[in-house]
Amino acid sequence: MKEFIIKNNDQDQRVDKFILKAFPSLQKSVMYKAIRTKNIKLNGKRCDISTRLKEGDVLRLFISDDLLGTQKKEKKRNFSGGRGLARNEIIYEDENIILINKKVGVIVHSDNKNDTDTLADRLKNYLYKQGEYIPENENTFAPALCNRLDRNTSGIVIGAKNASALREINKKIKENTIVKKYLCLLAAKPKLMKATLTGFHRKDNATNTVTVRAEEFEGSKPIITKYRVLDPNFKNGVLTEVELVTGRTHQIRAHMAFIGCPLVGDTKYGDKSVNEKSGFRYQALCAYRLMFKKTEEDNVLKYLEGREFENGDIFFLI
Repeated sequence: MKEFIIKNNDQDQRVDKFILKAFPSLQKSVMYKAIRTKNIKLNGKRCDISTRLKEGDVLRLFISDDLLGTQKKEKKRNFSGGRGLARNEIIYEDENIILINKKVGVIVHSDNKNDTDTLADRLKNYLYKQGEYIPENENTFAPALCNRLDRNTSGIVIGAKNASALREINKKIKENTIVKKYLCLLAAKPKLMKATLTGFHRKDNATNTVTVRAEEFEGSKPIITKYRVLDPNFKNGVLTEVELVTGRTHQIRAHMAFIGCPLVGDTKYGDKSVNEKSGFRYQALCAYRLMFKKTEEDNVLKYLEGREFENGDIFFLI
């Protein structure tokens, strides 16, 4: 029998979601059967998969260990000696969120088992050393990063310190109430100084590249990219501000390349001769501005609505 006392970071989520976070290898069919047969009980009573947990609830699982699998729980040793965040990497911080200036070359999340120093790890290390994250006191929650940037793209990444903030940030991103703007250098000047581009996007996981076309094609998803040229005669390229409406893999890089204006330094979608002349070893792209739109709903991050944050550490402006 496994017993969980529901804590602050566990509450307001469904029973099934919590259980699958705690035991990722547990088969859903086994869990659903256990709920039907009362082998999963909440506060000593039968529960449904959609029952919302509350702080202080007692959840008991009468399921054999071989079916449950290994419990996912991060240990203290993972964070005691790892690299954290330097003060100059923190753009903004409060009790709920942290805005981090990701440097070029740092990966946000691990892509393979050999990645031992990710931005997600650095966030956990930092909060652990600050005393804001004690993994052995959590059932399933860990601080998390809410948006992803490519390894060689710099800029603002949002970190959530608690489950309520994580849910709200993810909701705002999904509903497009967080405006994300980027600065980049284009290898050619667009026909229009300002435009909203639409198209269709498909990722090839095998090659980690994407295809963009004007018309819908098999496996594609719609994309929307806004841009405005700030300086057509900037050194090394055309200085441009881009706003992501949708946020798909390599969207800015592939979409701008599709209209004949690849990013300077982009080795996947760019112009090799332009890149060689520029001397850039990676794409000139930075997520430099973030704004929280005002909404009608009350929420845990209401105090941030209407605020704008900017990262001034942009390597290609130097």
